[in-house]
Amino acid sequence: MQDAFAHCEGLVRAADRDRFLTTLFAPAEHRPALLALYAFNLEIARVREIVHEPLAGEIRLQWWNDMLEGERRGEVAAHPVAAALLASVARYRLGPERLKALIAARRFDLDNEPMRSLGDLEAYAEGASAGLIAVAAQGLADGLDIGALSHHAGLAHAFAGLLAAFPVHAARGKVFVPLDILARHGAAREDAVGGPATPQLHAALAELRLHARRHLRAAQELLDAAPPAAIPALLPVALAGATLARMERRGYDPFTLIEVAPWRRQLRIWRAARSPRRIFR
Repeated sequence: MQDAFAHCEGLVRAADRDRFLTTLFAPAEHRPALLALYAFNLEIARVREIVHEPLAGEIRLQWWNDMLEGERRGEVAAHPVAAALLASVARYRLGPERLKALIAARRFDLDNEPMRSLGDLEAYAEGASAGLIAVAAQGLADGLDIGALSHHAGLAHAFAGLLAAFPVHAARGKVFVPLDILARHGAAREDAVGGPATPQLHAALAELRLHARRHLRAAQELLDAAPPAAIPALLPVALAGATLARMERRGYDPFTLIEVAPWRRQLRIWRAARSPRRIFR
């Protein structure tokens, strides 16, 4: 089992550096479980990248769902991330519902169906982001559910991340900016998949940033009631404010990737770990 957890650590260190750094601020005895959870998140988040057809992606995601329901036992031992995740679920008595919600959310990634409404985007972010924070916090804080805090933190983190990944999604023809927000500003789906950026698209993206900021403020208001042990689960959100700020600068082009130097990202996480109120700024 040590090899399985070591595999998860290597995977997260290489492919999700930000979350890997946040685990360093968790107690050592809890880090393997966090790394297993984040490795699982990586496995399901990158399904779109490694399959050529939506059906193949569905099959991969269903495998993970079956595994959480107690099936595929004979195959789990050969999959280090699955083995480490199940061991962590058992150790911390984590219910599978939120983990299965993570999988369900990622089914939306598999094709180029657009996000139709803000409500749909919030539901997606609840499953794909808020649930991850909630499960991580449960492991760190003896099963405590941080509820509304994980909701607002997760939605802010997801919105900022999707906005940062806008150029990647546009190149694939995938539209995460809700169609109702685009329509409200006179933009169409086609504006979100090919440049140059129109004023209407800029206005729609600005509205989405406002929603992200609203969730950051709501999370900030709830932070004082959070158990200190849960703070490492929230640390990935410390990068959301800086990401949004980069987009609010003059000359921002949504079809160009935003680059934040690794040392700046590390410094922001470190400062947030020392002063948690910085997480949501």
